[in-house]
Amino acid sequence: MPGPGNVGERVRNLRLTRRLSQAQLAGHDLSDSYISLIESGKRTPTPTVLRMLAERLGCTPEYLAEGVEPEQRAHLEVRERHAHLALLRGDAATAEAGFDEVIARSDDPDLTSRARWGRARALEELGRTDAAIALFEELREQAERDPGRASWLPPVIALARCYHTVGDLGQAIALGERAVARLEQLGLGVGHEYTEAGRILLLAYVDRSDPVRAHDLGRRLLRPEQSAQDEPVSVHYQRASVRALEEGTIGDSLYFADQALAARSDSTPVQSRARLALAGAKALLRGVLPFSAAAPPVVPASSELGIGRPRPEGSREAAQEALELLQGTADLEGEESTESTIAKARALVLLGELDDAIATLERFLDTGMALAPPTGTQSVTVTPQPGSDLAVRTQKTILARLVLARARVAQGDLTAAQVVLRAASEQLAALSPGRPAAHLYRELGELYELVQDTESAAAAYRQALQAAGLSASQITSAPSGTRTPSLHGPHDDPGL
Repeated sequence: MPGPGNVGERVRNLRLTRRLSQAQLAGHDLSDSYISLIESGKRTPTPTVLRMLAERLGCTPEYLAEGVEPEQRAHLEVRERHAHLALLRGDAATAEAGFDEVIARSDDPDLTSRARWGRARALEELGRTDAAIALFEELREQAERDPGRASWLPPVIALARCYHTVGDLGQAIALGERAVARLEQLGLGVGHEYTEAGRILLLAYVDRSDPVRAHDLGRRLLRPEQSAQDEPVSVHYQRASVRALEEGTIGDSLYFADQALAARSDSTPVQSRARLALAGAKALLRGVLPFSAAAPPVVPASSELGIGRPRPEGSREAAQEALELLQGTADLEGEESTESTIAKARALVLLGELDDAIATLERFLDTGMALAPPTGTQSVTVTPQPGSDLAVRTQKTILARLVLARARVAQGDLTAAQVVLRAASEQLAALSPGRPAAHLYRELGELYELVQDTESAAAAYRQALQAAGLSASQITSAPSGTRTPSLHGPHDDPGL
């Protein structure tokens, strides 16, 4: 544990423990009055005096100055690194306990700051997003107050992600745009920071029903100029560090210098790119035009699938481009792997490859667990990680049933579609109200319309509004053929 109080209190406590008078501690080199001033906090000893006092008191200068022995500090440094390793392997609870210990015991500002960052990430992984936001906000304020010590970019990007998770799209977009603008100002159009900030912003634009901005950003993220890909990522980081240094923003300069040193490959980390590819595919399947298109022209609503069949959530070209992006998601695990599988099935439905879509979804529903993103024509079952959130897994299972029902309707098998919809409806009834449930209910209502069950469709629309938090007085029965208001959702919106 750190020594109590300040330097003077530690000197006094050790002197009394050693049964020394102030005169004895002062010796021939110092005066007892000077010792008295140190102990009362009215004088701060110089490094030379600290070494002299430490020798006479039988401790180290570091202990007198900061209250932590070198061995204790080394232990806390190791503990902080082990907590980060626990976080990386998915054990957020162990990581949080480790970071809490470091924060409680460390007097080193840099070590404490790293531990607070790790604790915020652990809280986010544990689903305690509001607590994570509070801590990330503190870290952002600290970085903005003292830009010479730390960069504000990491906490701003983390906050954009957290606000998106809780459904605050205004904050998520404002922070995401701020981060992307800063990175582009530094000429950094590659790397984890740009990829993550862009991924969050892309999803937020889609959730806010802003396909034009989503399309523009998707093109920049997923189809960058070739020149940006010709150099190692470490070179881009180093260049950004130099630019930040020239601006006088030392915190940014140090951060990107560290990132340049840590870069171990010539490209953006594979998993980071895979997550961006998944976000791009989800955007394409929710109405954003193909990123290969130079600009989003006005496209008339397609009637290609005919009356009584699933209305497309994206064009055939967008679905094909989504499938191409999903080929790059093989490194995703857990919930994101499940999302990739369901997104592939949804794209296959749009392309009319119904047998493949149904086979993919039925394999998923038979196992009840995430499937690895298929490569080629094969799918491999992945065992869910311990501690998987049951509610999230249930949402994904319901979503898989809804996409399966779309495929059955497209086949013309309305009876099979109704069986699947009833199973989805029963599972939905067990979910807690919220945006994820609201989106699922809305899609359930659309599908009930397609199978010509208008009563169930109207009930599903009412449940969608209730799940979104609207009062009974605000809800009116939705007549057949009428759509409910758009329900813009957060990051955990299950709609793909």
